[in-house]
Amino acid sequence: MTAFVFDIGNVLLRWDPRNLYRKIFREETEMDWFLANVCDGPWNEEQDRGRSWSDAIAERTARFPDWQHQIRAYDERWFEMLAGEITENVQLLSSLKKAGKRTYAITNFSREKFAVARSHFEFFDFFNGIVVSGEECLMKPDVRIFKRFLERYRLEAQECIFIDDSSRNVAAARSLGMSAIHYQEPLNLARALAECGVELG
Repeated sequence: MTAFVFDIGNVLLRWDPRNLYRKIFREETEMDWFLANVCDGPWNEEQDRGRSWSDAIAERTARFPDWQHQIRAYDERWFEMLAGEITENVQLLSSLKKAGKRTYAITNFSREKFAVARSHFEFFDFFNGIVVSGEECLMKPDVRIFKRFLERYRLEAQECIFIDDSSRNVAAARSLGMSAIHYQEPLNLARALAECGVELG
């Protein structure tokens, strides 16, 4: 029986820091500089790896004291980075669950912000199990987080179809023997699953 394994960010839930920072910066170029040099991707990933937001903000404001207001907004106004569910994919997840399929998630997500998102979106309840990088202190595409997922839920890689918006994460899943779909909007995910031989009814 196939197990369907979803990423969360930009597969089920739209997330982009620019959704917030366009409200804070008047100039797009200044916003882009800030997100490339102050609150950049590698800094944010450390929260996904398990660092607390209080430590992250303290580190960054000490390094960039002139940007304290904008840095603190990354934590305090994080929810404004979300642009809602990707409706058709959430509906697909719901349909899989209602059909009795096994549904899971492996997500790179801060432990603290995961709790915030989970409290606002019902689709988190559709999963049989979720592995969160911030709780495991391991991040995709590290194959160890995939192996931990398989061990925890007693699954074989060959049973799983993994769906992620990152080509690196898809490659890692495939290296372990999972089938995988690289999701990018506007891909029709239901059609992509059908092409993998999944009958959705």
